Amino acid sequence: MGKIIFYEDRNFQGRSYECMSDCADMSSYLSRCHSCRVESGCFMVYDRPNYMGNQYFMRRGEYADYMSMMGMRDSIRSCRMIPMHRGQFRMKIYERENFGGQSYELMDDCDNIMDRYRMNDCQSCHVMDGHWLMYEQPHYRGRMMYMRPGEYRSFRDMGMSGMRWMSMRRIMDMC
Repeated sequence: MGKIIFYEDRNFQGRSYECMSDCADMSSYLSRCHSCRVESGCFMVYDRPNYMGNQYFMRRGEYADYMSMMGMRDSIRSCRMIPMHRGQFRMKIYERENFGGQSYELMDDCDNIMDRYRMNDCQSCHVMDGHWLMYEQPHYRGRMMYMRPGEYRSFRDMGMSGMRWMSMRRIMDMC
């Protein structure tokens, strides 16, 4: 299981809130959040309630001033614990929405879909096994999106309009 502690102020100061599962809206616990400590596990944190907005991956460690460290403009408003997956990883990516266009199945990390598959866009996917991070730029850079098992027919409908997903990484026992 995972455990993350959020603090209102930088450098682990002010009121705190301890979380060991998903939290859709932290505003009832803290008015703001400017630092956190991940004691175990991995978490995705979001700058809006209900797992919306910009996403950031947090692994075990201390984040005394994560806002300046990660370039966040807003405080953390929700978080999701990422369960550890043991076994194979499988995800099928598609060039177009609704599983259209070119498609490729991934079982390992892909640092650049353009170089590997000659695919210049990814607009839908089906995650069969494991938990993944998708990045808007090659080599795991830029904004990211957490993908758990399921079908994702349209990234645009998920509020990711105008974003291109260019690299994908498995979330493994690195937490």
